Amino acid sequence: MRHRIALGLTAVLAATLLGPAGTASAHDRKLETTIALPNGFQPEGIAIGKNPYAYFGSRATGAIYRASLATGRGEIINPGFGAGSLGLKLDHQGRLFVSGAASGDGRVVDARTGKTLKIWNFTDGTSFVNDVILTRDAAWFTDSQRPVLYKVPFGRHGKLGDRFETVPLTGDFVFTPGATNANGIARTPDGRNLLVVQSNTGLLFRVDEDGVATQVDLGGVPMTNGDGLWLEGRRLYVVQNRLNQIAVVDLDRSGTRGSVVAAITSPAFDVPTTIAAYGKRLYLPNARFTTPPTPDTTYTAVAVSR
Repeated sequence: MRHRIALGLTAVLAATLLGPAGTASAHDRKLETTIALPNGFQPEGIAIGKNPYAYFGSRATGAIYRASLATGRGEIINPGFGAGSLGLKLDHQGRLFVSGAASGDGRVVDARTGKTLKIWNFTDGTSFVNDVILTRDAAWFTDSQRPVLYKVPFGRHGKLGDRFETVPLTGDFVFTPGATNANGIARTPDGRNLLVVQSNTGLLFRVDEDGVATQVDLGGVPMTNGDGLWLEGRRLYVVQNRLNQIAVVDLDRSGTRGSVVAAITSPAFDVPTTIAAYGKRLYLPNARFTTPPTPDTTYTAVAVSR
């Protein structure tokens, strides 16, 4: 194990890159455990739907890359707009929601054709639209450089309209100018509110639809370098990018308190950022923030068991 959570986890789970000796099901063993991404791609976001395909966003160009989990092969389906594509989420209609980084926008891409379906320009000022989560009636985006969330309401049958709302983050959330603030976002286990991790403080918040944030009681354990979030039932997986690990948090139903029960790490991690699940595996792109990017720099996404 390469890293442990600093403030004394009582249980730490070591997870190595899955291989023939791993604990994956027979179904999962048919899937690739390492996916090679294009050289120079600089990945950050990942999304996986019901089918064994993963979608990755480039923080360099905004390109979207689709790869088969079965073969590892893939292709660029959307070239991007020169601005980054960070957090991604895929809905049941095959629409890929994309966080637009410093462009200040949110986008929707057809996951089958790669066609850009919608762009919302949230702000022309300083911003870093970092991650997105989908609820039954809206898409919610975080902005790491502004103390707000962006809410895009859905119309009937999920119709995409032009309207969006800028929702100030208040309550326990304290914004630090120039730092990476609100980052990963998920729903609470009961689906009534949102969970947002603040990277610079390591704090996790429950946020209501009005933007009022309440710090989640994790017993004093910080989510240092918290990035992408993934919720399964009451279990929250928090990617801690520069720690090269995933914190495993068991929450109460409302998301007001939780216990950090384990850490998942792998020698294949190289600053993973975001997370998605398929079968019994978690998939993460290696952003390699500590490696100077060049057009020839290699990048991968890797799978670990959960």
